[in-house]
This record gives sequence, structure tokens and C-alpha cells, in this order.
Amino acid sequence: MPAQPLRIGPIEVWPPLILAPMSGVTNRTMRALYRPFGLGLTVTEFVSSNALKYGSRRTMEMIDQHGLEKPVSTQLWGDDPATMAQAARVVRECGADIVDINFGCPAPKVTKTNGGSACLRDPERCEAIMRAVVAAVDCPVTMKMRLGWSEDALVYVDVARRAQQAGVKAVTLHARTARQFYRGEADWQHVARLKRAVDLPIIGNGDLDEAHVALERMRASGADAIMLGRATLGNPWLISQIRDLMEDRPARPLPCAADRLRFALVHYRTMVDELGEERAVPQMRKHLALYLKGIAGAALLRERIMRTTSAASTIALVEETIALLEAAPPVAA
Repeated sequence: MPAQPLRIGPIEVWPPLILAPMSGVTNRTMRALYRPFGLGLTVTEFVSSNALKYGSRRTMEMIDQHGLEKPVSTQLWGDDPATMAQAARVVRECGADIVDINFGCPAPKVTKTNGGSACLRDPERCEAIMRAVVAAVDCPVTMKMRLGWSEDALVYVDVARRAQQAGVKAVTLHARTARQFYRGEADWQHVARLKRAVDLPIIGNGDLDEAHVALERMRASGADAIMLGRATLGNPWLISQIRDLMEDRPARPLPCAADRLRFALVHYRTMVDELGEERAVPQMRKHLALYLKGIAGAALLRERIMRTTSAASTIALVEETIALLEAAPPVAA
């Protein structure tokens, strides 16, 4: 049976497949490039409400949009309800279709100021933030969280119930605690429990790196949508495969190595055009390394890419690799 669209307030998201907010990754270029693979919704890098308060140029760039990737959700983090409300008004004025509240990030740079998943140590503060943000904007407000700060303090059901009472329109659950970071496995039984506990759309997140597994977890948990993060880096074709399954079609095969690298060059050149060579070259090293995953000689290629200092030299290296891949004799099945 095909999946059903996700409704977030008046916004219909189809397919119910969302690109997660990732710091230093999900800029407007990345969102616009990945959207055509089959995403129903993209989310900006998570941005500091305090930085928006002071008009940080870098932060304003992080919430910028092409318009190609709409609908777009902008994710905010912070620990002060009034500042979060002010930031929500700013991002709404800048074109956010949805405002998302970050109660999920476990990174020390965020939690040391009581933002992100550190908010889960105080569910009443979470509620105050959600109420302030909902009251501040005329668009849907959503929230992303983890199970709790630690294994002995799983507050996700409590916080989701508070979210429902505050007027939040959907909740994303990454099925790990903050203390786990990305260790161990995401426990999707908690996603199922949350779906039973509240009358809100629930978006499941965590360890969705294979299309059939992703769809099975969505269906078994009853989640209304899934959110993909790290698994898409270097592999946007995973998005297309999951969309195929959501539409009751066989998942298309992954492209050959040469074609994967051709798309990597599109990504690379677009980043250079938009950010300039000085910023794009170091940022794209991590992306190219991921596009190379599984390709013969990838370790040596990654090492060489890490040493390149110009766009031209990097592009030449990737083009050389494509030529070698296409000249290689086919491997017998």
C-alpha cells in the first residue's frame, strides 16, 4: 500500500520523506540539489536564536533559500523562550514555511548553553519555549527531540504531550538519548510508543540507511513520515529508492560509480559557484569523500583530495577517476 502524505497544519508534504537539519551541510545549495531526488520537505541547518537576535551575517546566510527547495522548515535552537520567539519571527519573515524547534542536538557547542537536547532536562522549559514560538508566528511549528538526556530520564512522551497542548503541529523523534550521541542503535520501539501516546503526526529518525529497512521501520512504528540525515550524504539515491517504495514501486538500482562521481561534480561546481572557491573547496572535501565510498582505490583518492587546494585540481582528479572507471573492463557477475 502506498504511503500517505504528511500534513503539518495546512501544509501537505509528499512524499513523507524529510531531509534532516545538519550543521554545515544542509545549506540552500545542498537542499536544492537533493530535493529532486524525492524529498517532500527539507530543513535548514539548525541556527542559534541568539545569533539571529544580533543579526549574524553567517546565521542569516544559513536560513537563506533558493525557492527551489520549498517547502522549507527552518530549525532554531536556544534556551530562552522570548529569544526563541523573536528568532521565529525573523525566520518566518525570511520565508520559512515551518519553524522547527531543536530539542535534539547532542553537540557540546549547543548543549553547553542549555540548547538542543539539553532542554530535555527541563520539560517545563521545553513547554515554555514551544508556547512562545507558537504564539510568535502564523505558520506551523514543529519540534525535533531525542528520547531524553540520558537512559534514566526518558521524557519524550511527556514533552510530546506538552507539545500537543502548546499547539505544535508535528514531532520528530530521533530514537536515541542525548548521551548516546550516535552510538548504538536507534530504538524504533520508542517511535511506536510515541505514536500511540499523542494525537500528532510523528516523524521517525535514526539509522535509516537502507531503503527497505527505512520503509519497514516507518510502517511497523506507525510513523507518519521519516527523516533522513547522515545516510544521504554521498548517497542521495537512497532518497529516490525510499520514494519508489513509498509509491509501491520496486526501488531503482543505485547508479554506477562513474555516474555517482558525475553527480558529485555537479554538487562540487554548484558549491563553488555559490560560495566561492575559498569556502567551497574545504567544505566539499567531506562530501567528495562520501561520494567515493565503495569505489576501488577510494582511500588513496580521498587522501589526494584532502591535499588539493583549488577547485580545478580537485575537479581534474575526479574526472580522471571517472575516465579510469569507464575504461576498466566489466566485472563478471
